[in-house]
Amino acid sequence: MKRISVILATFNEEKNLEDCLESVRQLADEIIIVDGTSTDKTVSIARKYTDKIFVRKNPLMFHLNKQLAIEKATGEWILYLDADERVTTELRSEILQSTKAQKPKTKDHSGYWIPRKNIIFGKWIKNSFWYPDYQLRLFKRGMAHLPCKSVHEQPELTGSAGFLKNPLIHYNYQTISQFIRKLDTLYTENDARVYLAQKKKVSWLDAIRFPTKEFLATFFSREAYKDGLHGLVLSILQSFSSFVTFAKIWEQQDFPEVQPDDFVARVEKESQRISKEFKYWFLTAKINQTTNLGKKLFLRVSRKVKK
Repeated sequence: MKRISVILATFNEEKNLEDCLESVRQLADEIIIVDGTSTDKTVSIARKYTDKIFVRKNPLMFHLNKQLAIEKATGEWILYLDADERVTTELRSEILQSTKAQKPKTKDHSGYWIPRKNIIFGKWIKNSFWYPDYQLRLFKRGMAHLPCKSVHEQPELTGSAGFLKNPLIHYNYQTISQFIRKLDTLYTENDARVYLAQKKKVSWLDAIRFPTKEFLATFFSREAYKDGLHGLVLSILQSFSSFVTFAKIWEQQDFPEVQPDDFVARVEKESQRISKEFKYWFLTAKINQTTNLGKKLFLRVSRKVKK
């Protein structure tokens, strides 16, 4: 029996695919690729590494193609990747070690979470949800599947999961345009659809609340500020993505008109509330960054007074 099947779902990945497949050449006993009818050289590159290539349409819910690749695999273990990811020598060794037959009295995991190192705009982003960004990517065949309900989902695993130490390298967004294209055509479309499917209520004030909440969570709560300008730009882009999600929900509801008599006053009130939140989080960040006990105490008192 083949030990490790590496699977990918691809679409127009000629710039990324060869480096990805080269990184698993000494790891994979078989490579399965489901291609979404690429119009570039993706398939011809894939043929240099495998003859197990299945071509079908590229659905908006691209996890459908990933799930098909999982089903086509014949290895004892499955490692699924995206074309912009790379397996390092250290991770390869750890995967090989972790998928060996378990010793007696050793817990036999059905899968493993792998940390992921995101390289965004030329920099390893070390904070916020960008790291360690654990992904359930390695699992025994027949023990995991993708629900295919959201592009953000992880595989559903039967049994226990362990954690690997060495990260996947993920060459994530390389340009602002790439971020905005994915934001528009993939993530916000998915998020709006999922939101509506869950029949959640949406208020017109969410046009302000959605992006504000996302910025505060990313920049402050998850400490993206520790990545400097990269962290700030990414936090603003995430905030914009959240705003576009709201706008697309509004669009799906046929742009209902909202203009109460106190419209400006209510926007002002919401802005004042948000201003207080920002003051709280700025003080919290300063508290976390200072090592001076006296200053830390002063900032804590100030935060309590301004809350």
